[in-house]
Amino acid sequence: MYTINSFDAVALLSGGLDSILAARLVQDQGKRVLCLHFYSPFFGDPAMLPAWEKAYGLTIQAVDLSEEFASLLRTRPPHGFGKVLNPCVDCKIIMMRKALAIMHEFSARCIISGEVLGQRPMSQRRDTLQIIQRDAGVKGLLLRPLSAKLLKSTTVEDSGFIDRNRLLAINGRGRKEQLRLAEDMGLSDIPTPAGGCRLTEKENARSYWPLLALYPGNQASANDFYLANAGRQYWRRISLPRWLCIGRQQADNDRLLSLAREGDLLFKCADFPGPIALGRQFPGQLWDEESIMSAAAFMASFSPKARRAAEKDVSETAVRLHSGALGLDGPGRMLRVAIARSPEWQEYPWEEAREGIRAERWERPPENNPTPV
Repeated sequence: MYTINSFDAVALLSGGLDSILAARLVQDQGKRVLCLHFYSPFFGDPAMLPAWEKAYGLTIQAVDLSEEFASLLRTRPPHGFGKVLNPCVDCKIIMMRKALAIMHEFSARCIISGEVLGQRPMSQRRDTLQIIQRDAGVKGLLLRPLSAKLLKSTTVEDSGFIDRNRLLAINGRGRKEQLRLAEDMGLSDIPTPAGGCRLTEKENARSYWPLLALYPGNQASANDFYLANAGRQYWRRISLPRWLCIGRQQADNDRLLSLAREGDLLFKCADFPGPIALGRQFPGQLWDEESIMSAAAFMASFSPKARRAAEKDVSETAVRLHSGALGLDGPGRMLRVAIARSPEWQEYPWEEAREGIRAERWERPPENNPTPV
């Protein structure tokens, strides 16, 4: 158990090379660094922490920001979206604020970030680096070791606690200097470059956007966004929106069951192996019988054996309907349906999601343009 004064600094650690190097640069000056790995439905992988600690010689703590990010998307990010659904500037601000609270909790003296000046077009320009530290309330406390010599010094540098001469002046999108530094540090397991955030990818964005556009009362929770990551995603928009998630494989089926909650509908073929489907009933919008039967028939069409049976003139198959709160325990309700992949159930089209995102995108007001770093 960590206690007050256990650490000199806290560091944001995504698992990418830049964040690893930034933490190590400070740790190699003899400072005690606690790395914070933030995760949500959109980024992060807490299961990797033991491997990272062993490979990079770091102390890492997982920090759940799921509800904070669900709230950010519901209320829309003040600094807007990037090219897809990525709120990169506000993402960093949320992380910095959380890191600041943890820094105070341990009486640490600074926050470390692996940001590189000029590396990312939205969140690592000189002006946005200033916006992030200003709006997060970390001015003077935020140390960016990889680009430190190109930026204003922090309190820990001014006091001599951190030797500024041992920090770097990396600029731009190349990785040559980072790879050389990793070699000098003896790091053999080098992470490959990757965005790491599902909000930057069109396929994921079109699963998330309908939760923001169609969810009654704009109340989509972290659980909803996790559910949007699981299996195939379909919507039936006749009168009221109906959301159906269908497992692709056993791991998806397990994930759907783990995310099921009170009010959810769980569908499973009674006579054939196949996927599990989860229908999420929105508050105040219980599914009518037509929607239930249509979803059952649609789900059954993803069972290969059920389809082959249908081709042999078996006109109907049995689908068992369960309560999400109970999972697949108990008898459930038996439905007899004709297997049919109805065109009423559709993946949410990216073009529609893109237009919705564009309609809400707005420019930062003039007061958000800061003085240079």
